[in-house]
Amino acid sequence: MPRAFYLRPAPAVARDLLGCVVVSRHGRAVTSGRIVETEAYLGPEDLASHAAFRPGSHALLYGEGGHAYVFVNYGVHYCLNATANPAGKPGCVLIRALEPLDGVATMLRRRDTPLSPRLASGPGNLTRALGVTLRDNGADLTHGALVILPANGPRDFKIARGPRVGISRSVELPLRFWITDNPAVSR
Repeated sequence: MPRAFYLRPAPAVARDLLGCVVVSRHGRAVTSGRIVETEAYLGPEDLASHAAFRPGSHALLYGEGGHAYVFVNYGVHYCLNATANPAGKPGCVLIRALEPLDGVATMLRRRDTPLSPRLASGPGNLTRALGVTLRDNGADLTHGALVILPANGPRDFKIARGPRVGISRSVELPLRFWITDNPAVSR
């Protein structure tokens, strides 16, 4: 995806990432999956955003869009986000679920679980399946070992929109997007 794709408001990026493909190259392993669920996070006005309750501690959120923002949630799970907006305006998109494409055997080994449509569903399962950790924080998503590629084919799916999952602030904002009826969606 070109840099310009990410230099837009987080909700537009979140919606348009559906159907795109995340590719992770770690060592000799290559894993990938089609994005089927996302959540947008805004600036300080969005009380669920790190820009609101951790101001200044996450410089990546204020940088130029198109970089990986990886953080640890609950001290256990890594979460993969794509930064959005031009530099100086915070925003990001949490990638919540993937439909696995390549490297499924590697994903199964990393997750230590049987094959299921929800192999990479939920932020923690997704990063575990892809091998994404804090070492990927700041990665340029337009090229390198962790990238997001355009959808390979027509966007012939319906998109649903609703409240974000697992938050307690700004719950009324309908900033979660998912491909309707896709079995890999987390909830």
